[in-house]
Amino acid sequence: MQFESYIRDIQGFPKEGILFKDITPLLNNPEARTNCLKVLLDSLKNQKIDKVVGAESRGFFFGMLLAQELNAGFVPVRKPKKLPFDKISASYELEYGSDSLEMHTDAIKKGDRVLIHDDVLATGGTAKAVCELVEKLGGEIVQCNFLMELTFLNGREKIDEYPVFAALTY
Repeated sequence: MQFESYIRDIQGFPKEGILFKDITPLLNNPEARTNCLKVLLDSLKNQKIDKVVGAESRGFFFGMLLAQELNAGFVPVRKPKKLPFDKISASYELEYGSDSLEMHTDAIKKGDRVLIHDDVLATGGTAKAVCELVEKLGGEIVQCNFLMELTFLNGREKIDEYPVFAALTY
């Protein structure tokens, strides 16, 4: 079963000129969701993963599923002021603005083998910021994993020192 047909295009969201790739139809279909998860897992080639880091917020959906299947811990990376414990932060640029992300300081231990997951690789700013947070805490990035990559935005260039996998490319 192909799952690409479960990605819905929304024109002008979150602002004019952006074509948003909506994954909610994919999340709503158990068969498509399971197929997508299998593709993401197959990309890891039996790698040992200690932690799966999911970027807020759409990276949480498949990030948790991946962590469960890999018997790994799950680490949420959140927008500012959403995490209650000691944290580190990194700033990044989006295709439509700038923001920052935070992670708990005890989320990654030195030497942890880490899978980073998010829904979309666009300009690469979010992914690069998450990589910085993981490495600041001593984690080893095994792969950066995405449901889809928007290749025309060249985001892969910002994280080209890491293995990158995207289940779909546009």
